[in-house]
Amino acid sequence: MQQFKESMLNLIIQTSTNLPSDVRVAVTKARLEEELGNRSSLALDTIAENIVMAQEEESPICQDTGMPTFHIHVPVGANQIVMKKQILEAIAEATKLGKLRSNSVDSLTGENSGNNLGPGTPVIHFEQWERDDIEVKLILKGGGCENKNIQYALPTELEGLGKAGRDLDGIRKCILHAVYQAQGQGCSAGFIGVGIGGDRTSGYTLAKEQLFRRVDDVNPIADLAKLEDYIMETANHLGVGTMGFGGKVSLLGCKIGVMNRLPASFYVSVAYNCWAFRRLGVVLDAETGAIKEWQYKEEVDAIDTTKKEAAAGDSGTRTVVLQAPISEEQIRDLKVGDVVILNGEMHTGRDAFHKYMIEPEHTTPVDLNGGVIYHCGPVMLQDEAGEWHVKAAGPTTSSREEPYQADIIKKFGLRAIIGKGGMGPKTLKGLQEHGAVYLNAIGGAAQYYARCVKKVKGVDLMEFGIPEAMWHLEVEGFAAIVTMDSHGNSLHAEVEQESLSKLSDFAAKVF
Repeated sequence: MQQFKESMLNLIIQTSTNLPSDVRVAVTKARLEEELGNRSSLALDTIAENIVMAQEEESPICQDTGMPTFHIHVPVGANQIVMKKQILEAIAEATKLGKLRSNSVDSLTGENSGNNLGPGTPVIHFEQWERDDIEVKLILKGGGCENKNIQYALPTELEGLGKAGRDLDGIRKCILHAVYQAQGQGCSAGFIGVGIGGDRTSGYTLAKEQLFRRVDDVNPIADLAKLEDYIMETANHLGVGTMGFGGKVSLLGCKIGVMNRLPASFYVSVAYNCWAFRRLGVVLDAETGAIKEWQYKEEVDAIDTTKKEAAAGDSGTRTVVLQAPISEEQIRDLKVGDVVILNGEMHTGRDAFHKYMIEPEHTTPVDLNGGVIYHCGPVMLQDEAGEWHVKAAGPTTSSREEPYQADIIKKFGLRAIIGKGGMGPKTLKGLQEHGAVYLNAIGGAAQYYARCVKKVKGVDLMEFGIPEAMWHLEVEGFAAIVTMDSHGNSLHAEVEQESLSKLSDFAAKVF
């Protein structure tokens, strides 16, 4: 097994940087089905470009490289202790190389381990089988989509769908509601794994196991195959769209599994995964640990990165170029739907930053008046000269900052907030009162946005760890869409209301 660690490092790097073939096919299909020139189509163009960039540069597809979860089949007698030790070493090495973001945080102190190791990180499941080789499958599932996982206890009452009973039709309603409630916060269009039955723990485990199935497989249980097809057809009529921008494609894949349950409990567990569906597998020689075969990595047509804007030249989308710092007059001129191209300085700030800065005694190390805060936890590497370089820099989910954002805007005179998934009524009111906008960047497009960073000007609050630190970035050509303006308009609220109305159309019994 002298090559096992090297094989695991290769698997980790490839999973982080090279999207599986079946997922590429699903993204390509979505681009063909989406209406040309709308916001979702533009987002899908960026996603396609980002996939190619990540593979070519062998850099993370998304800056949130998630919780590494390994499912491993081994022959009887394999030394699982040694294998686990070498997996941990490979995780630490991949983090050092900038292929994984340092994501393991102490739940009590908030301290980042810096190497992605700690109690419960990574997740490793071993299972014996009656074969002579070893199979290792890895999934990297980010926190944004993990937060949109949901579990239902039947019977229940669902918004827009009414009563969901303990039958196949009740299960159908739960799955549709799961897609609706994710909106754009899980980086739609996404994939879902569904677990029917079990207990609260095993139900979620079963749901996540479904994500290891191929997008194009057929469920061996006839009723579930029929339900999967129904969900794929129906969910894409909800109008959530890519990034929650509205559109024809809201779901890229649905896989459903079932297990027995206790008479008193009936759970439907849904694991939501973003479009950046990073999972690969390898079959290894049990003697050497060398890779014999890759899984989910068949040859497919190269992704076409040609922009689809030409056919929608008169779509009405306005592009505005802004130089930071930004004036209130410039902000008041912006409307929902405008594409903003930002140049100048922006600063990252996410969970730890907002919690810290909301305290009256704390202030920022730089002047933020007229400035831009980017909800982002980048992957950063430092060279021998001590200079920092951005390896991946897509947006994180903004809803977590809802309790703080309006007050932070007021306190520091911010003009623009960049993130993904939108924010709520408190922030919308703050934007209106203080003259600011929310810009939705394309979730998962970490390489696309990393290229916009021309220089890392400095960093503060490193005590919070690299993802949570306040990075000062000089950017050029940073594109995002106004989805909440200073006039009280929110695309997110509009799409959510419209998709709820469409959800209600599917309340009638089907199965």
